[in-house]
Amino acid sequence: MLRIEMKRIVFVLTFFVAIGYVCAQQATLQGVVSGLPSGTKMYLRQVQGNKFIKTDSVTITENGRYLMPVNVSSATFFVMNFSIDRCPDVHVFLLPNESVTLNMRYSAMYGHLRITKTEGSRNMEEYRRFNNLIPSGQDEASQWNLRTNVEEIITEFSDCIMSAFLVTFFEEQFNEYGGLYKLVRDRLYDRYADNEFVRHIDGKLKTSVVAGMDAPDIAMKDMTGKIRKLSDLRGKIVLLDFWASWCGPCRKENPNVVSLYKKYHAQGFDIYSVSLDKSKDAWAKAIAEDGLEWENHVSDLSGWSSTGGKTYGISSVPSTVLIGKDGKIIARNLRGGELAAKLKELFGN
Repeated sequence: MLRIEMKRIVFVLTFFVAIGYVCAQQATLQGVVSGLPSGTKMYLRQVQGNKFIKTDSVTITENGRYLMPVNVSSATFFVMNFSIDRCPDVHVFLLPNESVTLNMRYSAMYGHLRITKTEGSRNMEEYRRFNNLIPSGQDEASQWNLRTNVEEIITEFSDCIMSAFLVTFFEEQFNEYGGLYKLVRDRLYDRYADNEFVRHIDGKLKTSVVAGMDAPDIAMKDMTGKIRKLSDLRGKIVLLDFWASWCGPCRKENPNVVSLYKKYHAQGFDIYSVSLDKSKDAWAKAIAEDGLEWENHVSDLSGWSSTGGKTYGISSVPSTVLIGKDGKIIARNLRGGELAAKLKELFGN
């Protein structure tokens, strides 16, 4: 479940070292904050190592106005906070010579701080749209909508350095959103290769299995002890399916997988199933009960220590990887209607 609190994102910050001031130029941050008492202090802090280093502070005037000149030498990340309990932080990217207007409204009753207007910065316009999605409902439908909306915002602003920060919203769902990480990395790397957020994304992609890369091979034993290789299915569209007999959601999804196999197998669709079972009997029984009629069922019966699972960074099941005829990963974690729609697109009927 995707949590909407900002604590996880802030936690990610503590691992990034901000770029030092070299040939610093001045940016300006200004605007109006409504809902805060006159005399409230506004603090701007840059992240350095695992500390928030105070950069500057101003006092909010009676009419809520503030003006803060800031020295920056490159795209620089700051955390803005206030001397008011329950007032959330604001995350700010400033570029040299920018003049940024940031108007905000604080609700003491709900502890919300909403960004109502931005000017002079696409980075902060992206953040405004993200900020105004938080908080969202706690039910599953609201969580899904939140996730979808955040993904749409990051995709639209993928050329903004703010996206390198906001994409960490999906840090715990990286296997599912690796394609989004790749989009942001590819759009930003040439301009911001030294930025710590971009370096973090690049490093994560280089050590992970995501859409667009060659699918790592798996060679494991089937029920009879025969070695079956994932690479032997090259030339077909393959669903690499990680599952287990004890996994309720896996068993619930199996009828859909069987149906798709029967529909597209003659056209070049196959399935390579990796079981995270520890019991051979339970594994065999589930295959028979669920009618999993394809040949490529493998397991080393080591549960979460499965070598195939480790190769693909599997931390939960069911988990799938759709692989193209060329051996490149098309998508991860497609199930149900999404998997059916993608196969219909690929096979054209």
